[in-house]
Amino acid sequence: MPDVSLVQSYQQIQAQAKWVMAELSRLITPEDSEHSIATKAYALLCEQGLHETWYYNCPALVLAGTRSCLSISGREYQASTEKLGGKNLISIDLSPCQGAIWGDYSRTFAFEFGACVEHPKTREYQNGIDFLKRLHEEMCAWVNPETSFHKLYQWSNVRIRESGFVNLDFRTNVGHSIEVERERRQYIQAHNQQLISNVNFFSFEPFVRLKGGHWGFKHEDIYYFDQDGRLSCL
Repeated sequence: MPDVSLVQSYQQIQAQAKWVMAELSRLITPEDSEHSIATKAYALLCEQGLHETWYYNCPALVLAGTRSCLSISGREYQASTEKLGGKNLISIDLSPCQGAIWGDYSRTFAFEFGACVEHPKTREYQNGIDFLKRLHEEMCAWVNPETSFHKLYQWSNVRIRESGFVNLDFRTNVGHSIEVERERRQYIQAHNQQLISNVNFFSFEPFVRLKGGHWGFKHEDIYYFDQDGRLSCL
């Protein structure tokens, strides 16, 4: 397991990212767009002292509307200026860093009646959000220190398919190790036989849509194994 001080550093930046996400959800209006939401997100990150990002030049990757199923790297991402209107689905992926410490946190918000709502009336919204919450819970119960990136990849994609969803990631992976250098990331992908416990931290971030559906859903957290070999969420 990573040492206590390192865990505390990552807990701090994740707590800051969670605060930003919570604040952001209250600030979004029908007049907002991907671009304006990303601008608000960066302003809130700066309030927390998080001026830098590890993810190319993309501290907040926002997808909404017809682009909610778009799988794109932060290297190519360009935020849309199309307004949300009164009903939409918004995914926000925050990637701040403090020196060598990375944050990585994403959530999808149902936007109805001109505001983000916790319990949407639209069934597809609720089903997608609920599925990803359950998938994270099931993953925590299933993974152990002997699990490889490849096995977690296989398990995740079987669960996604069996539950009536499609993996939208352009690489079909469902997460990556948290590193000091971006290029050193280990992906939760096919044929990566490295044990997950060989890295200090990893993100789990399935990006899915319902088969035949029109909306893409994200839910990302960072995990690590504690001294008892149990998986913990930062």
